[in-house]
Amino acid sequence: MVRNRLAPRRGSRQNVASAIDQDIRGRSHLLAFLSAVVALVAAFAAVGSTIPLFNVYRAEDGFSNAGIAMTVVAYSAATLTTLLVLGRLSNHVGRRLTSIASIGLLVLGCLLLLDVHHIDILVAGRLVMGLGAGLASSSLTSYIVDAAPARPSWLASVASSQTVMLGLAVGAIASGALVQFGPWRRDLIYLVVIGFLILSAALIAISPETANPTPGAWRSLRPRVGVPARVRHLLPVAVSVFLATWAAGAFYQAFVPALVIDQLHTRSPFILGLVFAAYMGPSALGAPLGGGFTPEAAQRTGMIAFLAGMIGVVIAIATGTLALFIAATIVAGAAQGVAISATTRGLLQGVTLADRAPIFSTIYLLCYSGAAIPALIAGQISTTFSLQQIALGYGVLAIVATVFTVFGGAQPLDDTYSHSHSQDRA
Repeated sequence: MVRNRLAPRRGSRQNVASAIDQDIRGRSHLLAFLSAVVALVAAFAAVGSTIPLFNVYRAEDGFSNAGIAMTVVAYSAATLTTLLVLGRLSNHVGRRLTSIASIGLLVLGCLLLLDVHHIDILVAGRLVMGLGAGLASSSLTSYIVDAAPARPSWLASVASSQTVMLGLAVGAIASGALVQFGPWRRDLIYLVVIGFLILSAALIAISPETANPTPGAWRSLRPRVGVPARVRHLLPVAVSVFLATWAAGAFYQAFVPALVIDQLHTRSPFILGLVFAAYMGPSALGAPLGGGFTPEAAQRTGMIAFLAGMIGVVIAIATGTLALFIAATIVAGAAQGVAISATTRGLLQGVTLADRAPIFSTIYLLCYSGAAIPALIAGQISTTFSLQQIALGYGVLAIVATVFTVFGGAQPLDDTYSHSHSQDRA
């Protein structure tokens, strides 16, 4: 009788202990999730902070449109190289170490940009930033997915794919405001960003590790690109989505500074920051809108709206209409958020923890290829063709990508989405 009475008590104690352990793990993972999100915002705020300064460099140091375009290419090429070589490293040495290393590279890039008076220094600073952004793109995004709460089911894909856009928008707006209204306009934003990055590194340092270190770190440095076979059929449409949307983002970096002056008749760095943020910021807000749809449906809807926005951008540039340009930019930005997060969600469904870093490396390889290749071509022809004609070329790219997405979209091979979605609705 005594044993029978004690048994339930023992079981209840074990249940309580288990619940306490789960609560502690949940809180530690929440800290890791929030720290990784903050760090990714800081990383890409550093990247976006340079954009409003491009016109300052053009006016005071004589940088050309082609030179500015080359900084975009250098940044993207460095990011691509890092993703190819270091994209799987966090699986072997842990998310925290690689995340902190990426932040260190971004701090170094900001330090280089404190003294920009020649295009080579700007290219070098953006190249180092590209190395840091590439490492952050694989390690911090994987860290976010590892630690993200299970509900809502779309949170992991939205946070991992759209925090980048949010960071770019925050960096551009803050930079534009400080360049126009603050002291030391060529330096202050970088000092602020460095402080933000150091704080982010401290948050990562006190957060728990989500990927246990495993042997094979040196072997992982051999360039290799791939995704699990079960989602490989999704890659063609993913390529079209990432290519078109990130090409537009590179267009805003490389050519919108000149367009704001030459076509939209304003020299305000703050307006330039707002214009760039009008494309990047709504992406983070638009992404959750696609969470209630299948990845395929959200991809199609997002790309159709993205095309509508890009058509508006081309018309606004041709007519010199600032209000239409801003409105069309917001539409295109929100729509790309829907399309990119849906594409990311489809590629992540049902994958293991070890697959996440390689998948994100592949995703960002596609993204930065989409940014670098059109920007390289556009930079080379910028002395021959007008900015309106270059914008039209990006519009044609959006048309091709949208048509391919609408008629070539495919669902993941299992019913993970429908199962989790039904639970969310319940």
